[in-house]
Amino acid sequence: MKLVYRIAVFSLLLIITYIIVFKSDHGYLKIVLNMTIKDGETKRVYLVDKSFKKTVVDTYGQSNKPKREVVLTVVVCGDRVQETLVMIKSAVVLSQDSRLRVIILAEKSLVQDFVEKLTEWTNILNGSFTFETRPVSFPKKGGEEWRKLFRPCASQRLFLPSVLVDVDSILYVDTDVLFLSPPETVWKHFDRMNSTQLAALAPEHEDPNTGWYNRFARHPYYGKLGVNSGVMLMNLTRMRDFGWEKYLAPILKEYKLKMTWGDQDIINIIFHYHPESLYTYDCSYNYRSDHCMYTSVCKPAHTEGVKVLHGSRGTFHNERQPAFRAVFQAFQEYQLGNDIYQYLFLPMETYLKQTSSSNCGKVHNIFLKQVKEFVGDGDYFS
Repeated sequence: MKLVYRIAVFSLLLIITYIIVFKSDHGYLKIVLNMTIKDGETKRVYLVDKSFKKTVVDTYGQSNKPKREVVLTVVVCGDRVQETLVMIKSAVVLSQDSRLRVIILAEKSLVQDFVEKLTEWTNILNGSFTFETRPVSFPKKGGEEWRKLFRPCASQRLFLPSVLVDVDSILYVDTDVLFLSPPETVWKHFDRMNSTQLAALAPEHEDPNTGWYNRFARHPYYGKLGVNSGVMLMNLTRMRDFGWEKYLAPILKEYKLKMTWGDQDIINIIFHYHPESLYTYDCSYNYRSDHCMYTSVCKPAHTEGVKVLHGSRGTFHNERQPAFRAVFQAFQEYQLGNDIYQYLFLPMETYLKQTSSSNCGKVHNIFLKQVKEFVGDGDYFS
């Protein structure tokens, strides 16, 4: 009888332990005790499926500390609506410890497309981000010339200090950008700027042997290799105080026939003469095919992963760089509200592995590193 009694007591203890430790939640087992971690100000609970493979991260016990606002800004003209929506989706999915506010400057004919889709997304995500649309606006004098410089509306970013006169600071990105890390990762560089710096950019190149500006530019540019304007932190208040827009027309007049990249060249010219006003972050914050198409030259991306991916020259849509297209495809197919690990990370990993014969595909792990860290893959059971 003693043996039977011991077995009964042991079984009862197992049942009690199961009830305490595991709690059913929408078909998942929630590990409450030993899988709870603290991530910054947010406690996270891992939901584990019955095969003990973690599939989603939930949050609870949010700190009362107000979240910092991140203002993401993009300019859209022509046929870039869908590309822009995928960019916004990547920012929304990976936004973690911030209040994301999205400002879209768009042609009038495109506004309704954004309003319909983004309203749907805010409903799905219970208002976890806000958005607003504003019209594209150029100076009356020379407006058409500015509008057509390089690509339609591309030069709008040059006039954001006056267009967004009610906004202090923004994270501006081109439409062909994807976030592989939380937008606040970029935003935190505002805290590292000194009192003279009014913007932040990444270098145009890492290797002088393949650099554009140092080999071909016929106008002044920043530093040794120039800067790329696709991912740009802008302290608009400081830019207004600096008198940013007073430099634009004279530069265009003097260098118009010598410029190739339009507004980016103008930005380079300004910071050539005012280098103290620019803060630079590394290539992982604006990773382009130039960094891997021949050899892999962005060292920070190898150690920390790509934080922001820039599909310049159509690499999200053409066959020249299949690794870039693979990442875009994964975000494009992902449906907001679904499990990030199962429906975003795993497809992205699968698509990238299929590109391993290309030079950028050979280093495909750098595209996964930040996303993997976000979903907490290091804690998955094997």
